[in-house]
Parts: sequence; C-alpha cells; structure tokens
Amino acid sequence: MEEIKHIETALAPLKRKLSQHPLYQQLSSLEDINTFMEDHVYAVWDFMSLLKALQRELTCVAVPWLPAPNPSVARFINEIVLGEETDVNEKGETKSHFEMYLDAMHQTGAHTPKIQHFTFLLSQQKTVTEALDTVGADIAVQDFVNFTFKVIATGKPHLIASAFTFGREDLIPDMFIEITKEAEQNDNRSYSKLLYYLNRHIELDGDEHGPLSMQMIAELCGDDSEKWTECLDTAKAALQHRLQLWDSITEKIKMKQALV
Repeated sequence: MEEIKHIETALAPLKRKLSQHPLYQQLSSLEDINTFMEDHVYAVWDFMSLLKALQRELTCVAVPWLPAPNPSVARFINEIVLGEETDVNEKGETKSHFEMYLDAMHQTGAHTPKIQHFTFLLSQQKTVTEALDTVGADIAVQDFVNFTFKVIATGKPHLIASAFTFGREDLIPDMFIEITKEAEQNDNRSYSKLLYYLNRHIELDGDEHGPLSMQMIAELCGDDSEKWTECLDTAKAALQHRLQLWDSITEKIKMKQALV
C-alpha cells in the first residue's frame, strides 16, 4: 500500500539513526549488557501495555461477548497476543516475553529489584507515573513510558497501532540483530536466555508479527488521510523517544566504563 510506503520512507532517517546507534558498540562486556537491560526492561514491559490496549480496542474482552467490529484486525492482534503474552521459552515453559526478559536478567546478574518493585506498585493500584517516580527510574525511561501511555490514553486504535508497529514491531528485528551480534562476541553461556529471547523476537517480529502489524495499520486507517497523517506523527515521536532512551543508556554505559 502506498501509504505504508510513504510512512516507511519518512521514517527511514530515524530508523537509520537507531540501527547505527553507538549504543550497540558499547555493549562489549557483561556489565554493559546488564546496564542496557536494566533500563530497556521498562520498554519490554510497556510494549505489553500497548499490545493489551490494542486487544481491548480491537477485540471483545467484555462480558457479555459481542463480535469484534473487524474480525480480520481482531485476528491479527490475537495472534500477536498469543506470541507475546504466552510464548514458549527455551525449556518449553509458557511465559510472556517480559517474564523471559526478567529470567535473562537474572541469568546475567542484572539488577531486577527496581523493575519488580515497579510492577508490584502497579498491582497496588499506583499509577504508572507514580510507580516510575517511586522506584527512581531514569528520566529517559520515564519519558519513554509516559509517552507510551499518553498514546494509549487517546483511545484511538490507529495511533496505538502506529506506536506499536513503527515504534516497536517494525523496529525490533534490526535492533535486536545488532545487540545479538555484540553479545555473541562474549561468553554465550552467560547470555543463553537473552540470546534465546532476542532470536525469538527476530523470528516472530520479522516473519510474523511485523507483516501482521502492517496489515492492521492498513485496516485501521483505510482511506482516511487524516488518520494516516496522525499515524506518521505518532510513529516519528515513538522513534524519537527510542533514540532518546538509547542516548541515555549509552551515556550511562560510558560513565560506568570511565570508572573502571
């Protein structure tokens, strides 16, 4: 579809900055990987919130049940939910990708109490903003997550789908391939769960979820030029927030390396 091609062309410079970001060259030690994961885990978590927001908007999760307005779109999102919320880890156990990521953090020795306290606070009815502030998440992390929830709060499926597709699903394969390359230069035994997680994302997002997400965008926007424009604006903002998060993590890693 021409509109999709237009968006991809407009986003190409931002995506190029992300694919060539100096962050990847900084991931040269176990400590560097852990520093990355301790901030990136919030993006892994809020990705699931984008996903569930789409499921809420595009399928029926209420009782009594009613047919979804667009069965094709409902099927797209349910297939993605299946793969992200209830995937299978390297042991054949059913887990969400967020839980797999936490397992990888435990294996590499990354610090997890902060993100675990964050999710605990949410379970106690704290708002996302309150929980982020309470655990002392970095400003770039807070900005990234708060942007995600600002998009969710619009209640507009095409905007949520844009942040999900162009800011996450369409980006993840290239991004994770770069990180995997850096990790493989180290002791793979320390990264087996992380590498499984990354390779699983490459497999699902590149081969299945990415194309499904593009179809979802096309279905939601249709012939509405205003929706396509809003999709592009949201996608640009999502990638800019990702760049800011990457910049922040890069500087954090450099500061730690300077202290060694």
